[in-house]
Amino acid sequence: MIQFQTLSIGERCEALRQEVPESVRIIAVTKTVAVPAMREAYQAGIRHFGESRVQEAIAKQVEFEDCSDIQWHLIGHLQRNKARKAIQQFDWIHSVDSLKLAQALNQAAIDIAKSPYVCLQVKMLPDPNKFGWEPDALFNDLAVLDQCTHLNILGLMAIPPLGLSPDELLDYFQQVCNLFHRIRDMPLNHIAMRELSMGMSSDYGIAVKAGATMIRPGRVLFGKRMH
Repeated sequence: MIQFQTLSIGERCEALRQEVPESVRIIAVTKTVAVPAMREAYQAGIRHFGESRVQEAIAKQVEFEDCSDIQWHLIGHLQRNKARKAIQQFDWIHSVDSLKLAQALNQAAIDIAKSPYVCLQVKMLPDPNKFGWEPDALFNDLAVLDQCTHLNILGLMAIPPLGLSPDELLDYFQQVCNLFHRIRDMPLNHIAMRELSMGMSSDYGIAVKAGATMIRPGRVLFGKRMH
């Protein structure tokens, strides 16, 4: 593991890019990160930024209006009453964690005539601190989710419970990958499994080993959050 704390933000971005396969997309998590630090990441080649709160993202997007090649990812929990705003502001929504939310987003996408890329948030172990479908519940909802034709449902997103050992983390991510493959092999019309969004600063290497196509590092690039 590279000792990122000794590097500048730009150097951290480059070191991470060298550490993970080229096929893995780096979503730089910028919750509470100041715009100048984000600019450093952008100058180092980062083009995907992940935000947890819609309003915070909107304020930052104004500052990056000159950067038309950025893709904005919503990675935090989304309330249904903010579905329309999320559709307007984000290219990707990773945290679609319920059928009702998916349906609200689909209706907003129809109204706005914009179809975002979407990941379905899953949890492979019971965890009261996390949102998302457990596998059996997701299978029960897939037929209805497949009718959300204005959402580009392209993958799964997962956040493992706290306190897992490296071996337990690998097993967890592999379970997500297995679920991904099971859904991909189903005869669905509009759901197309292509992306696995999993792995953050502390476990991205394990997630990549298990098959992640998108990782969501924050602290390893920008340092410890202030709040």
